[in-house]
Amino acid sequence: MDFTARKRNGSRIVTQIVVILLAILFLVPFYFLVGNSFKGYGEILSNSASFPGSFNGDNYTQAWHATNFSYVFMNSLVITVVSNVLLALLCAMCAYKMVRNDNLFNRVLFVAFVAAMVIPFQAIMIPLVQVISGIGLMNTRIGLIVAYLGFGAPLTVFLLHGFVKSVPIDIEEAATVDGSSPNGIFFRVVLPLMQPIIVTVIILNTLWIWNDYLMPSLILHDPQLRTIPIATYMFFGEYTKQWDLALPALVMGITPIVIFFLAMQRYIIEGIVQGSVKG
Repeated sequence: MDFTARKRNGSRIVTQIVVILLAILFLVPFYFLVGNSFKGYGEILSNSASFPGSFNGDNYTQAWHATNFSYVFMNSLVITVVSNVLLALLCAMCAYKMVRNDNLFNRVLFVAFVAAMVIPFQAIMIPLVQVISGIGLMNTRIGLIVAYLGFGAPLTVFLLHGFVKSVPIDIEEAATVDGSSPNGIFFRVVLPLMQPIIVTVIILNTLWIWNDYLMPSLILHDPQLRTIPIATYMFFGEYTKQWDLALPALVMGITPIVIFFLAMQRYIIEGIVQGSVKG
């Protein structure tokens, strides 16, 4: 083996070691979360880094009943699914129209979407609450979904806009010759071709909406409308923190989204690359 090959193999080994160490580093918080979720309150405070002496599921049972987890899970699921479906469909239609009708208005509109991406939520949360309250949707799931549509549209349109530019227009012209209507071209030809980037934006928006605390806390005040992050926060008071119940609730809350992410992660890089580079 020559020097160049040995150097290449050595670099590969070093890279693998660094990646393994980084993976361990990122998994440490999960160890503390899952390990301490099986401990009693006293054991958590006395030695949080130790391995659980016994795996007692009583913490999970108590946390399930304290949060009414089945109900808050359905609230989070409905809000996340409906917001994602509307964001993907409406933003796909918007991006397609802006790309295929390349005029000054649509260019300015796209710049406005891009500019909106840099505005922090804290800067607009008070006007947002005022708007939601003004249209009579305060303290409703619909109001929260509308807020997610408005705040999630800029990034979604940006990614979809870049992907639509990579779709050959010849395919649409062929569909027109075959007698397809404009709506038929979009729903039967273009939309299926946009599947990779649509899956990507659904994954990104799901991670955001499912874990979001601030926006639901501003819009949803009824205890019956709580989402998982809001229900989990009830264990953290001004003077006490019920770690023995909060940690199991956190584990139950992140488990569905972790499973979803692991099942869909292969689409993320593919969709972002195609949506941001092509065109």
